Amino acid sequence: MTHLLAGHFSVDHSARLMRNYRYAVERAMRALGGWIALTPELSAKLLLGRHVWDLAQHADAFGKRLPELRAHAQVSEPASDRVVAFMDALEEPEAPQQTVERLVGVYRVLKPHLLASYHDHLVRANPVYEPPTRRILVGCIDDERRHIAAGETILGHLCVTPALTERAGAWQRRLEGLLTAAGGVTGDGLPPALPERNDVPVETSDDAREFIRLETPTASWPIPEELRAALGAFGDSLLARDREALARWLRLVAFARLGHQRLVKWRLEGPDASVTVLSRWAPGPEGWRVAMLDVARIEAPHPALPRR
Repeated sequence: MTHLLAGHFSVDHSARLMRNYRYAVERAMRALGGWIALTPELSAKLLLGRHVWDLAQHADAFGKRLPELRAHAQVSEPASDRVVAFMDALEEPEAPQQTVERLVGVYRVLKPHLLASYHDHLVRANPVYEPPTRRILVGCIDDERRHIAAGETILGHLCVTPALTERAGAWQRRLEGLLTAAGGVTGDGLPPALPERNDVPVETSDDAREFIRLETPTASWPIPEELRAALGAFGDSLLARDREALARWLRLVAFARLGHQRLVKWRLEGPDASVTVLSRWAPGPEGWRVAMLDVARIEAPHPALPRR
């Protein structure tokens, strides 16, 4: 019987695993950040943007743990060239119409594998002298479960045809083959897959259903009266130069709640182009104020739309 203090991993091996995890997470973080501008679907764009931050925290946690394992801080290391090849393939889909492939690679292949790897490491990490590693892994496991659940929700929303479902399956099989050939991100072989859980809590700020609702037209929006007044004032400021001419072009097209903040999407129909503006409103001591304003899309007008 192995003595409790003997542990399962040497210090050097533990440090190598931290570097391997950090390599996969860092590359995934960079991929998601780059894909945001390439992804036309708002629900997927918001999903990617939300999870970039979490992945950055994971990479930072692994990097900070390394000096405690007698290794250089914030170093990433692929386990092998085959791991590099897998990550290269995961990053391949860059066309606007390849959102499904992008999400499949991250949320059906990489993240489930990371979740299983973290869990396998957690159950084997020595509880006496590795509590810092165990705490990092517990946090990453919680985040990955939440990410996978949100990703599946968006994929279910996007894969609305048999052709898209087949594309998703084919891409998943290709990446899984590459991951298996690499022996996982650590090169030590694939850990046992974890069973699916139906009790995964979904934070309000990471609710993929809210992202989908932003893409769903509705006739009315449950907007608080104070915020409705603030939105009206905001619209008035945009229309101040030519109110009568512009009023028929500006309309509210989406509204969603994200935590204590609200996402509001406006659409301005002009004679030469249509502009979609996404704003994030936050309450404060002086009432509702714009916390973020971004042009989400610019496109040529539909032939059926009126022109001036």
